[in-house]
Amino acid sequence: MTTVTKAEGAPAPAGPDGFLSVRDLQVTFSTEDGPVKAVDGLSFDLHRGKTLGIVGESGSGKSVTNLTILGLHDPVYTTIDGEILLEGKELITATEKEMEKLRGNRMAMIFQDPLTALSPFYTIGRQIAEPYMKHTGASKRAAWERAVEMLAKVGIPNPKERARDYPHQFSGGMRQRAMIAMALVCDPDLLIADEPTTALDVTVQAQILDLLKDLQREFGTAIVFITHDLGVIADMADDIMVMYAGRAVERGTVDEVLSAPLHPYTWGLLNSMPRLDSDLGTPLSPIPGTPPSLLTPPTGCRFHPRCSFRDRVEGDRCVTERPLLGPDRSSACHLSTERKRTIFIEEIRPRLG
Repeated sequence: MTTVTKAEGAPAPAGPDGFLSVRDLQVTFSTEDGPVKAVDGLSFDLHRGKTLGIVGESGSGKSVTNLTILGLHDPVYTTIDGEILLEGKELITATEKEMEKLRGNRMAMIFQDPLTALSPFYTIGRQIAEPYMKHTGASKRAAWERAVEMLAKVGIPNPKERARDYPHQFSGGMRQRAMIAMALVCDPDLLIADEPTTALDVTVQAQILDLLKDLQREFGTAIVFITHDLGVIADMADDIMVMYAGRAVERGTVDEVLSAPLHPYTWGLLNSMPRLDSDLGTPLSPIPGTPPSLLTPPTGCRFHPRCSFRDRVEGDRCVTERPLLGPDRSSACHLSTERKRTIFIEEIRPRLG
């Protein structure tokens, strides 16, 4: 197991109210083509009652990070180094039996596609009741009543009757609500939401986000919210971590990152978002190029092949030297903080409107 020092760019250890700490997390998959380092040196803290938004393009390592926290990778093909601490308990070295006691109880996850995450062979009520019985020892009757109670709490009409329905009898929005009920049935301390609103229309999306915020206030749950939608993050998160090609490239509070981003990749994400106040027919400004293959990632800064500002860094540091992410408000870029702020104010902000 590796240990990170501050010199390596890791944040300071979690305070007494922090309960999830990730330090220098590295996740490597063995493939026929060679090793793929899907997560490379990731560090962050999450505190109770707070929401951390993780954003980035597909393949940036968002979902891999959170599946690793839950211990859901196949150990035959996966090598994991670093530290994942849940209230001081190391999760990477925990046994499968220990993880089973935590999953669904203290840690839970809302998956991106509830239709594939829910079993088609069992009723919604049974699937919500089972983890409650397993972790609390409740009777079948008590667990069923708890399932009905949770369906009502997440806004399912006629919960007693709908609990006997199967997933295919629910709409997309209702299936997502049922997934949230199942994730929260044991009042977990940590909830991981993996793009839970991606396939939903905007009206249902807003209802789901409001529901998560209401339940967080009620239960004091900490949430890791994974998405590629910065608009959703603006509404949900307290803090943001931007990921690119397996690494964190920027972090800070939601106000800091969205109002004054410091990394060229974050500028690109903001600039590529459609705006309601733009003229009809205004073309989008996507980030040029494509994310790199993690079989042969770029040296130095992994974003440099797509970065429009690499020529403003002296020498070839972008190609040869990995920029480090410091603690608290920071970005992993060789441009000085003052230079980044100037570029944002003079060149990027006018484009964003």
